[in-house]
Amino acid sequence: MQNKSNELDKQEVIFEDLGIVDYKTAWDYQEKLLQENVSIKSELRKLQSIGDEPWSMDHGPSTTNHFLLCEHPPVYTLGKSGNKDNVLMSDEELEENHIEFYNTNRGGDITFHGLQQIVGYPILDLEKYYTDIGKYLRNLEEVVILTIADYGIKGERSSGETGVWIDTSIKGRERKICAIGVRCSRWITMHGFALNVNTDLGYFNNIIPCGIENKQVTSIEKELGHKVDYGEVKEKIKQNFEKVFGSVLIENKE
Repeated sequence: MQNKSNELDKQEVIFEDLGIVDYKTAWDYQEKLLQENVSIKSELRKLQSIGDEPWSMDHGPSTTNHFLLCEHPPVYTLGKSGNKDNVLMSDEELEENHIEFYNTNRGGDITFHGLQQIVGYPILDLEKYYTDIGKYLRNLEEVVILTIADYGIKGERSSGETGVWIDTSIKGRERKICAIGVRCSRWITMHGFALNVNTDLGYFNNIIPCGIENKQVTSIEKELGHKVDYGEVKEKIKQNFEKVFGSVLIENKE
């Protein structure tokens, strides 16, 4: 009975694997899901203001949690507080090399998305979990730390920096394997993490990743010396997301 009770306590999260999708399409989809949830919250608060009963997340229409996984064709994205000077290519060079560029509304600085990189976009109502952005970021990191541990890679956190790192205590050897940048509106999240699996790391030579100089970028492939099964890593990400966030992923059948 205890196991059944624990299952009932878990948050349901609709899961979608978007496959290879251009950055703008995925961004627009995230915005759509976020705004749908924000509208529901606005309506609930309106009901609270005119009703006699104390407002509760357990009454009325409910927000819906989502978790999206995808790959993007080559693209550089800049966070809202980032510095465009951290892109070391001109607009003409970006076009010549078929690399897209977007200013975004997430936190963080410049990063790269490309094929064989797992990008995760949770659209979660944190009021159903905890209202703590710092904890949310640490939990995203934990999902990745647990995932790469299955490949014998020790992921670490770097003080004052988001993402997942390796060898943070060895000066000159610090290297980032996963970037994280999020946005939160009315406690609804969007954007997320990008884990380098078999990613072409050459693209990072054209930027100062996350605006941090003199630190390297790595991938699971580079750390192990061989390619890994991309689909297998995605499955581990899903399992560890469920574990860390106390959730159950429900496949979107639409």
